[in-house]
Amino acid sequence: MLLRGAEARRFLAAPDPARAGLLLFGADAMRVALHRQQVAAALVGPAGEAEMRLIRLAASDLRRDGALLGDAIRERGFFPGQRVVLVEDAGDALAAPVRAALELRQEGDAFILLAAGSLATRSTLRAVFERDPRAVAVAIYDDPPGRDEIAAELERARLGRIEPAAMEDLVALAHMLEPGDFRQTLERIALYKLGDGTPLTPDEVAHLAPGTHEAGVDDLLDALTARRAAGLAVVLRRLEGQGVQPVALCIQVLRHLRALYLAASDPGGVQAGLARARIFGPRRDRMARALRDWDRRALETAIALVLETDLALRQSTRAPAMALLERALLRIAMGGRR
Repeated sequence: MLLRGAEARRFLAAPDPARAGLLLFGADAMRVALHRQQVAAALVGPAGEAEMRLIRLAASDLRRDGALLGDAIRERGFFPGQRVVLVEDAGDALAAPVRAALELRQEGDAFILLAAGSLATRSTLRAVFERDPRAVAVAIYDDPPGRDEIAAELERARLGRIEPAAMEDLVALAHMLEPGDFRQTLERIALYKLGDGTPLTPDEVAHLAPGTHEAGVDDLLDALTARRAAGLAVVLRRLEGQGVQPVALCIQVLRHLRALYLAASDPGGVQAGLARARIFGPRRDRMARALRDWDRRALETAIALVLETDLALRQSTRAPAMALLERALLRIAMGGRR
């Protein structure tokens, strides 16, 4: 059975142990791993691994000996409670042994949990789970968590009171961070608000959101959009000393300029555009002020120059990479004003 949408989210939050098994698959390994961890914890509880009720099988071992999975789900341990057999890095080569294990599984046997990468529609492993009424398959997409999922995470962390603007900022943050980093940010927020009965505020979200490279990248972006050409070289030297690579900086600058362009082009005005670009906290105010000195044509020219520089950095060249980037940023900062 293939679950989608809200039905899939409900199952992942509270998996039914009466099911025979679950297949999680998707292109983003981190998102699949987070959901796999969530499901395993919900089934076996916090002491499950210590009590050896979470059994891990290597996909390579299962490919060599298909009977391992059937034996593992029928084993009985010393501790009572739900048991889970976990197989990571699963693929279509495991379709036959998994099908055999599902057919042999009896009530009281372990729950079968498989984690896989991208699986095509015609995948034989997907077909095993989608055609078995006792099993479940869930596709994990690259979409960041939505408002409902974030609210559910906060509720689990016993943080139910949150200002609407703070929720908007968390949704924006979910689009900016990797899944693991966003999960850690939510945990940090929950720890910070532990025992605090006041609602979570946008200032607290901005304070607890992770910075990038000791905030030096933000300093660089602020200097660029404020057209402080004299300060660019100083910030670049500091970032170079931290080991930040020019290509990584180029990507950050390009993302920043595109956000400015989206805000400047929004028919609803700058604030509406910044909201659409998912810019939050103090950075939103700084970018709104910076846009008074930029128009769409200047931003288009800047974006084109950064793209050209990014291409040059990725090709073999004898020119120093940081010097190429510095030259491009100085040209942008000293370009035509509004």
